[in-house]
Amino acid sequence: METDGGAGNVVRNKKLMLKDYIKGSPKESDLHLTTESIELKVPQGSNAVLVKVLYLSIDPYQYIRSTKIEKPGYFSSYSPGSVMASYGVGRVLESGHSDFQKGDLVWGTTGWEEYSLITEPETLFKIQHSDVPLSYYLGVLGMPGLTAYVGFYEFCAAKKGETVFISSAFGAVGQLVGQLAKLTGCYVVGSAGSQEKVFHFS
Repeated sequence: METDGGAGNVVRNKKLMLKDYIKGSPKESDLHLTTESIELKVPQGSNAVLVKVLYLSIDPYQYIRSTKIEKPGYFSSYSPGSVMASYGVGRVLESGHSDFQKGDLVWGTTGWEEYSLITEPETLFKIQHSDVPLSYYLGVLGMPGLTAYVGFYEFCAAKKGETVFISSAFGAVGQLVGQLAKLTGCYVVGSAGSQEKVFHFS
């Protein structure tokens, strides 16, 4: 019997999987939506965390990982037939890890599925402040925001009046760096991959 209840119940889990390595421009047929029955339970003795996925981020690097990477470096390829993955926001349903409890809101790497068993909980971050839209943890309060903040304030350390050049200024990180630079009082110049992506910071 399938239910829609909490941990320990059997539910239907929709997941998006990569059919085969993408060649050229991605097509809908490159992905496969499937539904499986799963038990909402963390394996006994495991430190995994089971989450109900609430939001997912779709990023350019997922196209790269969907192609066959001959020499894996920073990125490695998804395996054909595997569930796509990205940064996501979710609610903990059950946990075998002492840092996470049932009901906690978290962000980190999850599968493109309704329910995701996180076997590497060190990739998860507990959300301490839920008085903002949770989707912000996939942007300004998540990886793009942290990358922009550290890159600009810790590494660039630009001062008021200086000129800051941003490559990929249209990207998730670049557009945030531009705003941080403007708030600091810098003159900002950015580049983008096409004229359609060009805009002016105000």
